[in-house]
Amino acid sequence: MVEFINTTKDVHIITIEDPIEFRFANKKSILTQRELGSDTLSFPSAIKYAMRQDPDVILIGEMRDQETIMAAVKAAETGHLVLSTLHTTDAVQTVGRVINTFPPHEQEGIRHQVANILRGAISQRLIPRTTGVGRLAAVEILVSTPTAADLIFKNQIDQLYDVIRNGAMDGMQSMNSALFNLFQDEVITLDDALSYSENPNELQRMMRGAFHGSGSNSQ
Repeated sequence: MVEFINTTKDVHIITIEDPIEFRFANKKSILTQRELGSDTLSFPSAIKYAMRQDPDVILIGEMRDQETIMAAVKAAETGHLVLSTLHTTDAVQTVGRVINTFPPHEQEGIRHQVANILRGAISQRLIPRTTGVGRLAAVEILVSTPTAADLIFKNQIDQLYDVIRNGAMDGMQSMNSALFNLFQDEVITLDDALSYSENPNELQRMMRGAFHGSGSNSQ
């Protein structure tokens, strides 16, 4: 994502990483990369300092705690594009993790903030290729449409799964759809598709439906 912005947008990007894993060369954008330990003491302090340098985009290597998440939320509320990572199993759980990091009496407030600032959440799993060499990314995509934002606002997070399933026209994709497409392209095996799915029964139904559909079309 950072490299895509770097090659397409005339903006200032600041990254805060632990550690820096890839050195970017300036293209259309100007990049400033900072590393925890050598350039800054913590993610929250680095975000606070970064805000003084007029960035357009801030990449936070990982949101590990409540203080970092709140600093990221405040940066997004002031009009910055904030990118970060969380250790979760899918895009919907990412939204829930951000909110549940806070104590119960603060969750309503942070939920409203997230509903207003979230632009999307992406979850990926790296699946072995059928060739046995390398892996392919199966990507789940949640786009914060007005419907999705309203569900977050109302604390109906679990209903976001249905939004993703029905949101192809808005650029969304469920993990099962991603796995199904890779299997259809014969680049991952059936066993791997099912083992990496959180809902293998649904994935099997999708596969049976495609098989029966192709069978009827060939007659």
